[in-house]
Amino acid sequence: MKQFILSITLFTLLFTAAAQRNMADSIIPTPLFGVQYGGTWSGGDLKERYGYFNHVGVTGGYKFQKNWYLGLAGDFMFGNNLQLSYYDLFHHLMDSKGNITDQNGDIATVLTFGRGFHVNVEGGKVINKLGHNKNSGLFIKIGAGYLNHRIRIESNDHVVPQVEKEYRKGYDRLTTGFNTSQFIGYLFMGDNSFLNFYAGFYMQEGFTKNRRTIFWDQPEVPVPTNTRFDLMYGFKVGWLIPVYKRTPKAYYFD
Repeated sequence: MKQFILSITLFTLLFTAAAQRNMADSIIPTPLFGVQYGGTWSGGDLKERYGYFNHVGVTGGYKFQKNWYLGLAGDFMFGNNLQLSYYDLFHHLMDSKGNITDQNGDIATVLTFGRGFHVNVEGGKVINKLGHNKNSGLFIKIGAGYLNHRIRIESNDHVVPQVEKEYRKGYDRLTTGFNTSQFIGYLFMGDNSFLNFYAGFYMQEGFTKNRRTIFWDQPEVPVPTNTRFDLMYGFKVGWLIPVYKRTPKAYYFD
């Protein structure tokens, strides 16, 4: 009996929420907050160092009365697919058998990963001609902000002096700079406000520079100072939580 009453209550709340907001008949301005995931492949100068990147982040913004959107988004980037080979990066630290030894003379395990993050201001519009209600439809965004990526080096339980602390900076290829992005996909805003998401194609371009003055694996080669073109392209999906204004209650007096 309790489960039945709870089911009826939830159904009533959902129906009331949909009825009060009139999602199908009117555009409702609202703040939007959410989490997102993306997967991108590397292009341009970036593909010389990395392959596939995962993007996990948060987003927040405001959808206006005419379905224009303005927001801020940030993603943490991570991946294991390094195109710069392990041998090229650490060949001068290896013995004749290809091993790297720690400070005790034991064979060490040195791991490398791709890491980074970006933060973008975004603007766009929801074109509701294709939407199931006036708040859903084709979702187009462009953005601009900051990009940072590097090689993360871990020696786990071993201490390898040549790749510890400040010495890691000679291997991590830290690169930062200006970033632009584009997204085209679909925004779904549920009539009952519980199902709200977007999904689509994503592209990102970084106009970056190397921030280290020396690479220990090739100390005789000057570090390039030219502007890099770091391209990423793939997909992005996100789950959104709208914050609707409470509908005023109507009071009637005889």
